[in-house]
Amino acid sequence: MSQHDELIIEPRNGSPADACVFILHGLGADGHDFEPLVPALELPRDASVRFILPHAPRLPVTINGGMVMPAWYDILEMSLDRRVDEPQLRESAARIQELVREQMTHGIDSRRIILAGFSQGGAVAYEAALSFEEPLGGLLAMSTYFATADSIQLAEANRELPIEVHHGSFDPVVPEALGKAGYEKVKALGHPATYRQYPMAHAVCPQQVADIGRWLSERLER
Repeated sequence: MSQHDELIIEPRNGSPADACVFILHGLGADGHDFEPLVPALELPRDASVRFILPHAPRLPVTINGGMVMPAWYDILEMSLDRRVDEPQLRESAARIQELVREQMTHGIDSRRIILAGFSQGGAVAYEAALSFEEPLGGLLAMSTYFATADSIQLAEANRELPIEVHHGSFDPVVPEALGKAGYEKVKALGHPATYRQYPMAHAVCPQQVADIGRWLSERLER
């Protein structure tokens, strides 16, 4: 167990995990935010997948008047360009990468480790996955944006990482244009990427949950 005491959900079939999915929550939430998602994914009963839902540290957030809350990094302004504290974002990404390495030391192949993130967590997942030195199994970016697209140090090992980008067409928090821009960026980088739009706000909907379950099953199929 790491010093941050991440929420860990072991495989429901009781078998040792042979795959791992990280889900990073959004601003002001914690790892428990996505806990109900895990059973709703309805993965195959023989899937031995460990889910790790880390908790962000508590930081003052500029756009919220400096209020201290769970945040992966500070958001400096709510412009369409989303100016953020990149050093803090990279620090969070480095922490996630360390957790990934920890799973690898437990015998899980890096290619069976998937990073997923919602909103702020998705921006961290972009950075953590695409700069990681070992090949991963996939990246799921939900209602988010590629905050470090112009500064990331891409890792050769993940140049062909499969990426799913999901966004709500009525999102008032992270405009869909930002989600599409992230998708276009990774497509331009040569990644096999899929964009899925849902008639929702800044949230997760049942249709999307079903799509995530199918995608994870395909990525982690033996």
